Amino acid sequence: MRHESRRVVAPDGAVLAVYVHTPSTAGPQTPTLVLAHGWTLSHRSWSPVVEALADDPVRIVTWDQRGHGRSRLRLRRKEVDTVSIDHLGTDLAAVVDSVVPPSSPLVLAGHSMGGMTVMSYAAQFPTAVAARVRGVVLVSTAAHGIPLGRRVGEARLMRFLARGLPLRGGRAIPARSQRAFLFGESADPGHVRETVRQVGRTPLTTMGAFYGAISRLDVRAAFTALGQVPVTVLVGERDQLTPPSLSRRLAEDLPHASLTVVPGAGHMLTYEATDTVVAAIRAHL
Repeated sequence: MRHESRRVVAPDGAVLAVYVHTPSTAGPQTPTLVLAHGWTLSHRSWSPVVEALADDPVRIVTWDQRGHGRSRLRLRRKEVDTVSIDHLGTDLAAVVDSVVPPSSPLVLAGHSMGGMTVMSYAAQFPTAVAARVRGVVLVSTAAHGIPLGRRVGEARLMRFLARGLPLRGGRAIPARSQRAFLFGESADPGHVRETVRQVGRTPLTTMGAFYGAISRLDVRAAFTALGQVPVTVLVGERDQLTPPSLSRRLAEDLPHASLTVVPGAGHMLTYEATDTVVAAIRAHL
């Protein structure tokens, strides 16, 4: 499989770092899997899935969401409250248009905020979904009603971070709390360390700005387009960030959706239940 890095410029000027993995036998009609990562993570959070699919006849595209990983996002203070998940849906469209052959059928998968990205894309570009999307996998995500702000002062802190300097969290991100909040019963220490590393490299301004965007989330307009394609919804039984009740609601709202609740798992299913995620993707491919 050939690996290459590209830069894609979104309509508003955000520069996105995109990674394309192409099998040696790929042609214009080879299916393409596009993977969207979650809040404060990077494209690396999909690495176990990409590695598991390395021998499959599928082109795989990952990217760093704006402000995450190697993708750039410069925000003036007055722009913080304008950041929305709709920007991410538009970014996904720019990535598809830039690096995916027009004749290639698509499978879209999104984890956490990445699932919201996929739904925003479906809401904004329903014609493209109808024409090209073969299936969708929504992992540990929701269309609305994310239970943020439960901790005292959390929302105020995030607004403060969004308006501050673009510093990285680094060692201020405690591994123990990340393990307890994001993982389930049997977390692999290496997976926890990699997750903490990604979160720690995310600018605090990005963390705060997208906290606000997620707290205002409502991408239910996607249901019309997604109702016409097969959808798989996956969630961990012990997911605290996007609890199973939200995934059940999501599956009920989509007539062609199937729901799998992974016993004992938390929010990070790309690490905790790689085989389950890969099986869901292969079913659509």
